[in-house]
Amino acid sequence: MSMAYEEYMRQIVKPMREELVQAGFKELLTPEEVEGYVENATGTTLVVVNSVCGCAAGLARPAATQALLRSEKKPDHLVTVFAGQEKDATAKMREYFTGIEPSSPSMALLKGKEVVHFIPRDEIEGKSMEEVMENLQTAFETNC
Repeated sequence: MSMAYEEYMRQIVKPMREELVQAGFKELLTPEEVEGYVENATGTTLVVVNSVCGCAAGLARPAATQALLRSEKKPDHLVTVFAGQEKDATAKMREYFTGIEPSSPSMALLKGKEVVHFIPRDEIEGKSMEEVMENLQTAFETNC
């Protein structure tokens, strides 16, 4: 790929990254960062597999941030990987989602390294933001 294309894509996705980072999510950019985080994870972690698609912009990211603002119980940690951008980091994170088909956007709630709740794209796309938020809030109440 050309340097111009790569720079263009970095600029395009910058606000998509910042939406989650400003809400307190830590970006995991390399497979090593993913492995280091997950292998040492304690408590609960919300993982958002970010994406450039419309359902990420209109549903997944806003639902995740609003669910966190409105929930009494919350995960201990918030992390994100960006599908299509940090492909290797995303692939590494998906290795921890045992038996779950790759999906982006998606959200996983982990206890330690174990996925205790997963929201794939087909439970985001075509839903209302409130429905996705409720799905997350129920997971937080049950597992956090």
